[in-house]
Amino acid sequence: MTTLPAHGAPAPDQAPQTAPTGHSRDRRGSPIPSAGMITTKVMELRKRRGLMIALIAVNIGLPAVFLLIRLLAHAFAPHANPPAGGYAIFGVLVGGILPTFGFILAATVGCTAGSRDLTEGMFRHLVVTGRSRLALYLARIPAGLAIVVPLVAIGYTMVCAVSVFAAPAFITDSSVNIPPGLSRVGFENWARDHAKPVICYLNYHGPVPENVKCAGPPAYSKSAVTPAQPAPPAVQALAVKIAKHEYSGQNGYTSIIRIPSISLMVRAGLWIELGAAVGFILGLGLASLMGTRTVPVILLIVLQMILTPIVSAADLPHLENLQRSVVGLAVAHLEPAGLPMAGPGAGLSLLPESATQAVCVIVAWLVCWTILGAWRMMTRDG
Repeated sequence: MTTLPAHGAPAPDQAPQTAPTGHSRDRRGSPIPSAGMITTKVMELRKRRGLMIALIAVNIGLPAVFLLIRLLAHAFAPHANPPAGGYAIFGVLVGGILPTFGFILAATVGCTAGSRDLTEGMFRHLVVTGRSRLALYLARIPAGLAIVVPLVAIGYTMVCAVSVFAAPAFITDSSVNIPPGLSRVGFENWARDHAKPVICYLNYHGPVPENVKCAGPPAYSKSAVTPAQPAPPAVQALAVKIAKHEYSGQNGYTSIIRIPSISLMVRAGLWIELGAAVGFILGLGLASLMGTRTVPVILLIVLQMILTPIVSAADLPHLENLQRSVVGLAVAHLEPAGLPMAGPGAGLSLLPESATQAVCVIVAWLVCWTILGAWRMMTRDG
């Protein structure tokens, strides 16, 4: 009597059957995160309502409230309040407020992503699944950026829209409303027809003629420029002389920008997103290394708000290379030239450094903290 092999089992003298071509193999040990792992991490972060509310409130709500107040104030009292948009408002928000809060909030998200599994006791459950720990760590980078980048982009887009569409139709030089785009001759002719406001308010420090009475700066208006007023020939000649001096130069008519250009808005947006990405990856690596969230968040806030301005302002000739190695200063070096402010804080002075050096410093920080965070996760006891 012979015994037939069970259904589907190979005979003793037969080689074991291999999986058919195209059959999916177990890739749990692969260090490359799958799309499902990234999606899962996105959902885990989105379920943290407090974190998401803070992200939306700061990145979108804060500039929205600020711009809404300016829009309403100008709508109800246009003579006392300037228009809500324009290049000046764009520079204030984009050059100082958005990058700073974007970095801090992105760092908070990174610290949350790097410590969530430990603080909630889920790390052991992830280990027993057999997934590569490196893949589990790397999956958090695109997952966190998928949340941070769109929220920062929405808030920034709103600022750009208001800066362009709610900008005044004139440019303001020392409270004098002047039509934009005038040539030198056109500016001199305009000054001849508006001699009184030019002499009174357009950076003129000489003696004012007796027949010119300076009452006060003209009221704000979204479209109206300073009205023309006839004046004696001597007063008109003085106004033309002032206009010739004020047309060009650092603070002259040609240096005043009414609205930000498209190229400036694109470059500034990419720069803000870069700062947010740097904050997230640093927070992720530091929180994974320390195994907690609160302390890394505090350390990154101190780095961005306190240490970076101090290091920038310090005069240390023998430690300039060490100063250049600070990531906040490296990011500040890549700030678009059209923004009126510099760095993570107003008035931040920067050491001479090329863009290539700044990029190398940023890449070194990102790579080092990613390696440290991944190494700690791979060596941590499950």
